[in-house]
Amino acid sequence: MSFHIPETDRPRIVILGAGFAGLALATRLQKSRFQVVLIDKNNYHQFQPLFYQVAMAGLEPSSIVFPLRKIFQKKEQVYIRVTEVQRVDLERREIHSSIGALHYDYLVLAIGAKTNFFGNENIARHAIPMKSVAEALFLRNAVLVDYEKALITPDYEERQGLIDIVVVGGGPTGVELSGSLAELKKYILPKDYPELNTDEIDIYLLEGGPALLPGMSDKASTAALRYLQELGVKVKLNALVNDYDGEHVSTNNGDRIHSKKVIWAAGITGNTVAGLPSDAIVRGNRIRVNDLLQVEGHPEVFALGDIAYLETKDYPKGHPQVAQTAIQMARHLARNLHLDKPDEWRPFRYKDLGSMATVGRNRAVVDLPKWSFQGFFAWAAWLLVHLFQILGVRNKMVIFVNWVWNYLTYDQSLRLLIKPKAPRGRLESELIE
Repeated sequence: MSFHIPETDRPRIVILGAGFAGLALATRLQKSRFQVVLIDKNNYHQFQPLFYQVAMAGLEPSSIVFPLRKIFQKKEQVYIRVTEVQRVDLERREIHSSIGALHYDYLVLAIGAKTNFFGNENIARHAIPMKSVAEALFLRNAVLVDYEKALITPDYEERQGLIDIVVVGGGPTGVELSGSLAELKKYILPKDYPELNTDEIDIYLLEGGPALLPGMSDKASTAALRYLQELGVKVKLNALVNDYDGEHVSTNNGDRIHSKKVIWAAGITGNTVAGLPSDAIVRGNRIRVNDLLQVEGHPEVFALGDIAYLETKDYPKGHPQVAQTAIQMARHLARNLHLDKPDEWRPFRYKDLGSMATVGRNRAVVDLPKWSFQGFFAWAAWLLVHLFQILGVRNKMVIFVNWVWNYLTYDQSLRLLIKPKAPRGRLESELIE
């Protein structure tokens, strides 16, 4: 097997990862002097900020993913390959995967990050992460299956384990997911499960630090805490999770919470690929780069997005691992690559455009560089920003209609238990996730 990429006189740039950074770079190089090869383990781009809405049955998975081949239709110098890269050979300038080896002139590492369980094997085995559409669907199924079981479970303690949910991590994902779960409890479950006493349902949010949304302002953190408490979420600060055995969550405060569903949103660590110099790997598996986004000692290799670690005066611990950083890095690298002479390349400078998080209906927080606001207008701003960032006119329309319907009816219409199963004779490993 091989990549079957034609050899031309164009310099070949290989991009590993089709997340925000990889896709933004490939899009800006599609009409350039380069032959572009975009490699990902999936054949689609995923819009990660809305994973939690898929998990909570607010959106269908297809509305937040977009096929890569559709994006680059009729772009003759852009090649898509679906595979996982196993290692890179920096000396020979090759990447190696299950479908063969491929030579590159420039290599861009945009491989993103995965859930960080901080070395706790029990948590990694039993907790539910939220870093892909597949994991969001798994969470949706887990919630629905357990509520079906709760209806036929007479024992109170056993039933509590089925209906109580614990979210670990008070960042944007944890806050947004907790708010969505609280609204599910308040508006949806009483209609779907009238035999179930929804007052018994407890939603916990455990944050290891002293405040929610640690990357945002004190006003945003305080408002988010107030909104969650108004929705009935039991927020516990300075609560570090020590262990989870699939039945009980243990914290450093001595708390022990019974729940069969623990959603882990407590941190990320970079994805890895063999062959990179060990001295370039820093804390969190990030790759150290210079201000041209090059891996030190290898000017033909770049790192972008969550995986890139660039120390500056304003960001001595590296830039925030958010979509805006990834997109800005990709755009900057594309501008440099369009210049024939590397001597003309300019250093990367990050422009903080602000941050935001939604807690629920009419409740959100927004931090702009010189202004912070909360409430309904922040919620409306969050909706608009995320709607415009979604790829594809159809997806924008589907999401908008779903949001309007949910707002007017207090109801999500996608609470379906769909359990994928490989056809007889096919192995799950043969299927693309």
